[in-house]
Amino acid sequence: MSKASSSSSSNAKQQPVLGEQELRIAANQFSNELKAIASKIGELELQLDEHMLVIKTMTPMPEDRKCFRLINGVLVERTVREVLPALTTNKEGITKSIEQLTAQYRTTDNEFAEFQKVNHIRIAAA
Repeated sequence: MSKASSSSSSNAKQQPVLGEQELRIAANQFSNELKAIASKIGELELQLDEHMLVIKTMTPMPEDRKCFRLINGVLVERTVREVLPALTTNKEGITKSIEQLTAQYRTTDNEFAEFQKVNHIRIAAA
């Protein structure tokens, strides 16, 4: 007599405590993953804002003007001509990362909603 073959409605109502714990753990994992993704999106949006501000500031400057760039904790002297394309490339990469993380957030959120629906879980507001 295996547990997989016995799937009556009376068994569905009488879930063992371990099942409830597993559901709680899974719900917490979904919640933690969503929080982590949202946090990373927030960090990247701040970086994107900083890049856009620097690009906006540097764009009208002469290309041969001296500027400084922090690379791995080392301040390096460059020109606007060298730095501006790198900043633009970084900005595009950050934008793509935000888009990917936003899609991942939506997918995880949909999976969590489906998990809640299937398992009849309601999250209480704290």
